[in-house]
Amino acid sequence: VQLQASGGGLVQAGDSLRLSCVASRRTFRNNAMGWFRQVAGKEREFAAAINWNGGDTVYADSVKGRFTISRNNARDAVYLQMNSLKPEDTAVYFCAAAIDSYITDSARRYKYWGQGTLVTVSS
Repeated sequence: VQLQASGGGLVQAGDSLRLSCVASRRTFRNNAMGWFRQVAGKEREFAAAINWNGGDTVYADSVKGRFTISRNNARDAVYLQMNSLKPEDTAVYFCAAAIDSYITDSARRYKYWGQGTLVTVSS
């Protein structure tokens, strides 16, 4: 396993969660990183991304203003702070490392994927 995501769980609408993704066996300090999410039976969708040094971020419209992506390259980790959670945020969340340092919302430009962590938001 090269990317290990954690922090998912069952919360109520309006609550917060912080997802973490830690790299092992190799470093992704020079790669852009992203978070995607997937609901069973639907395609994986982009949530947030951050460039290699944390200086640039991009968000899906559905999470903008509620989610914050950050990274700590000294720890080879990326985080997703999720506030004001809604039932429609329920999904399996995946972290991923892009093929290079440039920020992107395209899943095709992500090469390494974590195993996913389940977030369930009850109404």
